[in-house]
Amino acid sequence: MQKGFDTGLYLKQQTKRILERVNRYEKLYLEFGGKLCYDNHAARVLPGYDISTKIKLLKQLGKISIVYCISAKDIQKGRVRRDFNLTYDNQTLKDIGDIKDFGLDVEAVIITRFEGEQAAKKFRKKLENFGIKVYVHTEIPGYPNELDKVLIGYEGQPYVPVKNKLAIITGVGGGSGKMAFCMSQIHHERKKGIKTGFSKFESFPIWNIELNHPINIAYEAATADLRDVNMIDPHHKKAYGITAINYNRDVENYSILNDIMERITGEEFEFKSPTDMGVNAMKDGIVDDKVCREAAKQEIIRRYFRYYREKVEGIETEETVEWMKGIMDKAKVKPGDRKVVVAARKAEKSAKGFKNVQCGAAIEVNGRIVTGKNSSLLHAESAAILNAIKELARIPDEIHLLSEDVIKTITRMKEGLLGKKATSLNVDETLIALAISSTTNPTAKKALEQLEKLSGSEMHITHLPTAGDEAGLMRLKMNITTDAKLSFLSYFQ
Repeated sequence: MQKGFDTGLYLKQQTKRILERVNRYEKLYLEFGGKLCYDNHAARVLPGYDISTKIKLLKQLGKISIVYCISAKDIQKGRVRRDFNLTYDNQTLKDIGDIKDFGLDVEAVIITRFEGEQAAKKFRKKLENFGIKVYVHTEIPGYPNELDKVLIGYEGQPYVPVKNKLAIITGVGGGSGKMAFCMSQIHHERKKGIKTGFSKFESFPIWNIELNHPINIAYEAATADLRDVNMIDPHHKKAYGITAINYNRDVENYSILNDIMERITGEEFEFKSPTDMGVNAMKDGIVDDKVCREAAKQEIIRRYFRYYREKVEGIETEETVEWMKGIMDKAKVKPGDRKVVVAARKAEKSAKGFKNVQCGAAIEVNGRIVTGKNSSLLHAESAAILNAIKELARIPDEIHLLSEDVIKTITRMKEGLLGKKATSLNVDETLIALAISSTTNPTAKKALEQLEKLSGSEMHITHLPTAGDEAGLMRLKMNITTDAKLSFLSYFQ
């Protein structure tokens, strides 16, 4: 992969900017947007960006407190974060564990916007059973527009004693109540005479590149379900005469936030624009704009397929898919610009299939496209993966990697013991079969050693993956898209 971003260069500048901001206050609440532990979106649009860059950044900032926010509404809804295919409550547990594995700790979890949701009550109990401190912030009537009610609401929220001068306020996703929590804390601490400040850390959109740069359009694609739109920050333009890029929610909320901060502090708000509040140094890490532009365009296409799949699954709306099509038009990209899409669809057409179900898959490796199609032995994904690792290991196509005895043992078990109608091997089963075969087959062992090289490669499938395929594909960490075609036979294999 060509490098478009220098993580080390970026970290140096980003650390400097945050520490400069911290030194203005006795305590700073820094709202941390995006994914904290593993920012796969940034890694995809900025080739060379380390997915754990934000954790590395936090470790360079000295003593910090991490507070994690999750909305009771998202818990009740069962909202899913697609990169790990986990509901928001389970993603919260994973994030807390990952943060601990990186040598940091979460001081408290804030369940926000609570209005008696039973799922949120249950989740609170689970967190407390794990020994995690939990605070509940209720929904504030009139928030954020009715200022008098908002300030009364802040007064009624529980104060969270945060240990360190810099408090990182993060969450599982957008709309998690991070800003409202920060304002509540600042309200309580200013009453105590503590000079407390607020700032925002957002990776995207990047404020000092052009409005319709593919990187910034990719941010719109990532938040199409929220209808975020990038725009020139009018407050920044008015105050400084400088064009800066922000997004609609920050621009719309700035005047409200300005009024809230002035009421809380009794002082004129120090930031003249929402861009002023930010500490974004992402542009400093871009070393090859052309590479990043192309990577961002590919991410826009991937996002389209994600929303389309979620529409098929009943999670997302047709309106979001149409909105996403508009974003693709703005970026001047189409689904066929993703090479593996065309190849997978071609493989599907040539598949003999099983009981009239035809599936195709394609993977890009070593600059080449390898394909797979479903059969009575293998799912299309499984066939494509075996063909891809053959390509990486330079094993001739006619050589079989899996022992016939192993395949027959698995298919007999699926048919006899498990009562499956279709006995072909999904990805999870194929990987296990390959591992077993590698103990007696040197060629299979050679191929098995190539699996880790599939991480980050591009893959497309024509159908909705089964649970066994999904689990195996996630472990391989490929960038997977799907046409999300659904047949009952393939879905329940």
